[in-house]
Amino acid sequence: MELTKVFTPEQFEQGLESWHWIGLEGKVPVLASLFGDVVFRAEDGFWWLDTIEGSLTRPWEDADAVRAELNTVAGQERYLLVGLVRAAVRQGLAPAAEQVYDFKHPPVLGGEVDLDNLEVIDFAVGLNIAGQIHEQVRDLPPGSPITGITMS
Repeated sequence: MELTKVFTPEQFEQGLESWHWIGLEGKVPVLASLFGDVVFRAEDGFWWLDTIEGSLTRPWEDADAVRAELNTVAGQERYLLVGLVRAAVRQGLAPAAEQVYDFKHPPVLGGEVDLDNLEVIDFAVGLNIAGQIHEQVRDLPPGSPITGITMS
């Protein structure tokens, strides 16, 4: 079972247009998780855009480090949510070529990271929506009630 996907530059561009606020300058998307998280290559290493947390980190120095970690059980669970992917596949929920898994009720808005909250969505659409939501809630204190989310 493949745990990552590669999309076209256009698909990455469409999906990432709402993430400008997080600092993607100089970073080139190279692959995505089945949940729409993105690995980027940059001069200073390899970056991880976590669409559940709404964060951008640089966990890897080079491509070998990315491959090595994503080939471990711990790396697959942390970055690729392999346990949830396997559960979804057992239930017959699998994304088509241009789709990824998404949460019906986003975790940042109180949704659970579990099988009952999963659906599939077009990669670019799901990634773009996640960026819009995270931008709107990023400056709120933890536990703030969230109302009035808008999508463009």
